[in-house]
Amino acid sequence: MKVRLAGPGDFEAVARVSVAAYEADGQLKGEHGYADVLADVESRSGAGEILVAVDDGGEVLGAVLFVLPGSAYAELSGPGEAEFRMLAVDPAGQGRGVGEALVRACVARAREMGCHAMVICVRSGFAASAHRLYARLGFVRTPEHDWSPVSGVDLLALRLDLGDPVQ
Repeated sequence: MKVRLAGPGDFEAVARVSVAAYEADGQLKGEHGYADVLADVESRSGAGEILVAVDDGGEVLGAVLFVLPGSAYAELSGPGEAEFRMLAVDPAGQGRGVGEALVRACVARAREMGCHAMVICVRSGFAASAHRLYARLGFVRTPEHDWSPVSGVDLLALRLDLGDPVQ
């Protein structure tokens, strides 16, 4: 498996994997159009970098959107911080380290860009395996940044300190 930047030829697979992953986790029940947001890969590609994890045959196993503060998809990041959104792993490929590889690629990208922290939101009550992964990688809760975009969707804020910014 390798992680690389997604190109337009990957967008259909990224959309499929993203919707399937969130649906399998139960996060799209009663949602207000979030499946459409996940499927609109072209729009999010203009807001940051879409990274994909692919197998040896080039099949997309997972994807994530890496963004900086001020982009259309940034939710929490401020100066010197990066964040990632919409981390998704194909349900058929879960448990193979795909999610971890994508998170580590985002952290590496943030360090390359001189960021001092990585921030993310996770939905309360869902994605237990993702919560465990983030804790294992050193992300800590920052409850003062928790928020709710719509009624019934509670997002928990997490932060990973990347140390001093790269000079």
